[in-house]
Amino acid sequence: MTGRSLARGVPAPEADRGGYRVDTGSDSEHCRWVFAAPSSNLSALAREINQPGWLIKLCGKDEMLRRLLPDGWHLHAPAFFMQSGTWPAARALPAGYRCETSVVGSVAHVAVFCDDGDMAASGYAAETGTAFVFDRIVTAPAHRRRGLGAGVMAALRATRTRPDIPELLVATDEGRYLYQRLGWRVLSPYATAEFAA
Repeated sequence: MTGRSLARGVPAPEADRGGYRVDTGSDSEHCRWVFAAPSSNLSALAREINQPGWLIKLCGKDEMLRRLLPDGWHLHAPAFFMQSGTWPAARALPAGYRCETSVVGSVAHVAVFCDDGDMAASGYAAETGTAFVFDRIVTAPAHRRRGLGAGVMAALRATRTRPDIPELLVATDEGRYLYQRLGWRVLSPYATAEFAA
């Protein structure tokens, strides 16, 4: 969680109710709580929340989180907490694309541009003392299936200063297949719920 907060420029997570709270403060999300396992604290928190923008996340399956919530909550699309394994050899970007990398403090940003100057793919990563966390790996629809996502990941990985720490990310269901092709494995489903009534 600390790596994600760094990558997004939001406050560091704070221990709260047996999980961790991050005050994200964006237009669509005021706050999120992340729990490593089901607990009565999670259920009690959900009963206190009565407006959108306050998210509860659980390292577990959607149905596990659903059982802990009162009425008025809906689940977001499934996601997966993943860790890298053996990476394939890095490949050059296809002709017509160029990659730019910037590192500010412990946060790296990679952008892939096509010849007309449009951004075709991008991503972020943050390195903490205990993990290297990838975040917001995105390829524009018109540029998918050309290896750009893998190129972004390889360029971000090249900014690491500590090869001994694990590489982590949270993937969408669609993104999971890209990462599995790159040698990543699922550590846990990652369920998200938001009050919607």
